[in-house]
Amino acid sequence: MSSQIKSVVFSEPSGRGHAFVMFAGSIVMGSIYMYFDVLGGGSSINSLGMAVGFALSGLAESLPSGRRQLAGGLRVSAMLLVTVLLVLVIFAPEIFLGPQ
Repeated sequence: MSSQIKSVVFSEPSGRGHAFVMFAGSIVMGSIYMYFDVLGGGSSINSLGMAVGFALSGLAESLPSGRRQLAGGLRVSAMLLVTVLLVLVIFAPEIFLGPQ
């Protein structure tokens, strides 16, 4: 099992197609953050975290094919960031929703 995970995480970057999708997702999540921060009066930190996670994944996919370890490190960083956001939403929702 760990060899499969290692082969997927530390594989060669997928190329510009995947990178474009990830960067587009990052722009969308950044726009959502800006909308709620500027027009909504409150901030949606989880949208900002998702935007950073998508940007890290997009950066990992846009690297040259010889940079497998750097791409894997960026992928792992993005997964850890999104996992931390999920754990915070489950165990400390007041961070995102504010005091109720």
